[in-house]
Amino acid sequence: MNHQKLILFDFDGVIVNGIDEYWFSSKLACEKYLLTNSTNLNINKYIEVPKIFIEIRPWVKYGWEMVLITHEILKTHEPLNNLTKNAFLENYEENCSKLLSDYSWKSIELQQSLDDARVFQIRNDLKKWISLHQPFNEVVSFIRNAKDKGYKIGVISTKGKTFTSKILANLNIIPELIFGYESGSKVDIISNLSLNYDIKAFVEDRRKTLSNILQNDQTKFINCYLAEWGYLKNIDKKDLPQEIKLLKIKNLEDLVAN
Repeated sequence: MNHQKLILFDFDGVIVNGIDEYWFSSKLACEKYLLTNSTNLNINKYIEVPKIFIEIRPWVKYGWEMVLITHEILKTHEPLNNLTKNAFLENYEENCSKLLSDYSWKSIELQQSLDDARVFQIRNDLKKWISLHQPFNEVVSFIRNAKDKGYKIGVISTKGKTFTSKILANLNIIPELIFGYESGSKVDIISNLSLNYDIKAFVEDRRKTLSNILQNDQTKFINCYLAEWGYLKNIDKKDLPQEIKLLKIKNLEDLVAN
């Protein structure tokens, strides 16, 4: 077995704040690539990222959901807004599934529209696209220092690997391992990695994902950290099981203390 020490990080919400990129890329996907009648959308309704999009972000698991939510926010008829937001979030996954069915869409189609929007921006203005991602500088510095101390770094993103790699390279971070949504679930990825690495920590801002890691026989021994600075629901920090540690950005060195 390879006993190299490995620290794993989620990407968006943990290494970078990509809320601006998700909004503008999702809006472009709706306008340019999605099979919908664009006259039913008010594409120019918001100049900046709307508050409702930011508030819904903690419920999102996959990138395609961003496109779906953006579409609903921009609809000219009965848009998703502050009056309907709570009802939508109460049954978030079911409502997303219902919308897919109502529009006869598939999640893979929405994901492709998002990827196409990103490719378009990268080809036309890579610098501008990268600027939509705001790094958490403390995390970037920690990763660089951890690599210098002999730790291997892995990044598991729900973005595509190509897009994630471009942003990390711009931050001058070259992880040994990068996984995008193409690689499957985080549980499966980490299960496979545990066979060959000594995984010291996994830092994630989605509590449900950490719970899934701890419920899996292959990965339940991993030190799981919930990133306090990420996209969290108010309830996420309450009554955490002792196996999930709430990590403040100022306490990143705790990751190499075990």
